Amino acid sequence: MDDPNRKPIIGILGGLGSGKSTVAAEFGKLGCAIIDADKIAHELLKEPVVKERAVASLGQVILDSTGKIDRKKLAGIVFADAQKLLALNDIIHPPVLQRAEELIKQYNGQNQVKAIVLDMPLLVEVGWSKRCDKLIFVDCERQLRVERAKKIGVLDENQHKIRENFQISLDKKATLADNIVDNNSGFSALAEQVAKIFSYITDNG
Repeated sequence: MDDPNRKPIIGILGGLGSGKSTVAAEFGKLGCAIIDADKIAHELLKEPVVKERAVASLGQVILDSTGKIDRKKLAGIVFADAQKLLALNDIIHPPVLQRAEELIKQYNGQNQVKAIVLDMPLLVEVGWSKRCDKLIFVDCERQLRVERAKKIGVLDENQHKIRENFQISLDKKATLADNIVDNNSGFSALAEQVAKIFSYITDNG
């Protein structure tokens, strides 16, 4: 039986630096709850059990001088070695997905929440696109994505390419989407597109 409190789940797809989090934030302004998988993962890496497993699998080299996991070092290591990336994903994905499920349950019980947005970089890769009622693809030209990625993560073009190579192709993700947001122009154009999509989802949910 369908839960009458169940909120629509909107998944955001797109390349690194495409503006997925910006789109998610716009949905947030319209009354959606946002589940940020990167944020959850960052918090989990501070937890002793997860940290110990990561160090046991990848070595002390991922720690900084204070003994905390250095996310920049960690990224450099796992994105240079497919096996190490798989090992990290095996450690981090199950608790991230468990936390996401807890948040979905929590948000379903909150009347003011209009919909739930999943901002999850590997949404399709971990099979969670099937959890979504709607998939939104953020379309952005490669050069713009590279420039934005440099600003947010100090990635050069080569690192950007390496990271995207570990993901399902953007063309494939675009074909899975119910709606496409064009993020090649200004912010106001993006906000307008998100508002239209949100209105359609909530009116036809």
